[in-house]
Amino acid sequence: MPKTPLKPPGAMPATDQMNRVLGLPSLVLFGMVYMVPLTIFSTYGIVTELTGGRLPLAYLITMVAMIFTARSYGQMSKAFPIGGSAYAYTQRSFGPNIGFMAGWALLLDYLFLPMINYLLLGIYLHEFFPAVPPWAFMLAGMVVVTALNIVGIVSVARTNIVIIGFQFLFIILFVAFSVAYLKDQVTVDFWAPFRGNGEPGGFAPLAAGAAILCLSFLGFDSITTFAEEARNPKRDMPRAILLTTLICGLMFVGLAYLSHLVYPSHDFENADSASIQVIFAAGGDFLTIFFTAGFICGALGSALISQASVARILYSMGRDGVLPRAVFGYLHPRFKTPTFVILIVSLISLTSLFASLEMVSAMISFGALVAFSAVNLAVIKYYFLAHRLRGLAATLNYLVLPSIGLCLTIWLWTSLSPLSLQIGLAWIVLGFAYLGYVTGGFKRKAPMMDLSE
Repeated sequence: MPKTPLKPPGAMPATDQMNRVLGLPSLVLFGMVYMVPLTIFSTYGIVTELTGGRLPLAYLITMVAMIFTARSYGQMSKAFPIGGSAYAYTQRSFGPNIGFMAGWALLLDYLFLPMINYLLLGIYLHEFFPAVPPWAFMLAGMVVVTALNIVGIVSVARTNIVIIGFQFLFIILFVAFSVAYLKDQVTVDFWAPFRGNGEPGGFAPLAAGAAILCLSFLGFDSITTFAEEARNPKRDMPRAILLTTLICGLMFVGLAYLSHLVYPSHDFENADSASIQVIFAAGGDFLTIFFTAGFICGALGSALISQASVARILYSMGRDGVLPRAVFGYLHPRFKTPTFVILIVSLISLTSLFASLEMVSAMISFGALVAFSAVNLAVIKYYFLAHRLRGLAATLNYLVLPSIGLCLTIWLWTSLSPLSLQIGLAWIVLGFAYLGYVTGGFKRKAPMMDLSE
């Protein structure tokens, strides 16, 4: 065991550091804001049908797997209290080539995030305006989001906080209406949400559903981006990541459980918009309109942020020479935004017109699970192998627990649909081929992708 504590390389001088003002409660709040509260309604019908009415149990399985991975994120945030999340941890632990592949896998996640928001926008607006096809709403959303991203965004953070507050208000109303509805029922089967009420049965459908639900936990790792503003990052970052994962996970399980009690059936008119049937059963037209308004605003705001984020990442890659600089490193002279990149992301998002919500959800989970696996491996490599921390506690913390997290994420990863695995693996192969090209046949190190700016 080394005599000196582990320190992140390249520590910044005190004059260049941000103000360390964030405590544990603030970090947890930021994490909960990123893990959108109403995300459970995005895939409610799909996973409920897939699991035979056992959505709460599928969420419980996913939460257990995510707790182990969240713990690994916390361990790496202690070693590297910097931004960059999974990419930074993998690059620092395994070197630039493997780090590049981790970043490449994450790109698939980032590219699909805007698409799921456009799909949800089309699905839910079409429910209220059935004469207008979903693709029309999707195209309109893409145009608005692309234009705003090109011109530039003002006060996005404040807008998002308002949207999140609106969603928390809906959750309070939904719980109140649901409890009132259940009180009027003669009999309520409180075990049905875990037992299920029909086919498909067995554990395989639960695993498939749990794998898709990983997208609900995207965001707990966002806490790591505040590492340089935390008062005590080595103590508070791991706690905040675990607390956020546990609190949001229990909230997802609770909302799914309550929804199944209110609407026990898993036969829906349209699985993509099944949550509307559940909410109508709980609170009628008032609650349905309230939910739809908040959900649409949330989808539009999330599309705006996710497109801006992936454009920023691709721009960083172009500026750093990972991708062609003339296209990906270009800034508009007037708006100072990466115009070409934003347009490229919009063109990629057009494929959502021909994709299903289930496939896009699974692809986002594919990218997330690759990142989660990489972070679990990074803990083992950095602490147990590179720094040779031994003893019972060290072996448990840096080998056993991250190994359990790794096995669970791989299990969920292999539980995705065959099409999702084929597309995801094709993306990985493409990234490996591109890595070979930019490194001259792997004769030199990969360019550094700066995802932390």
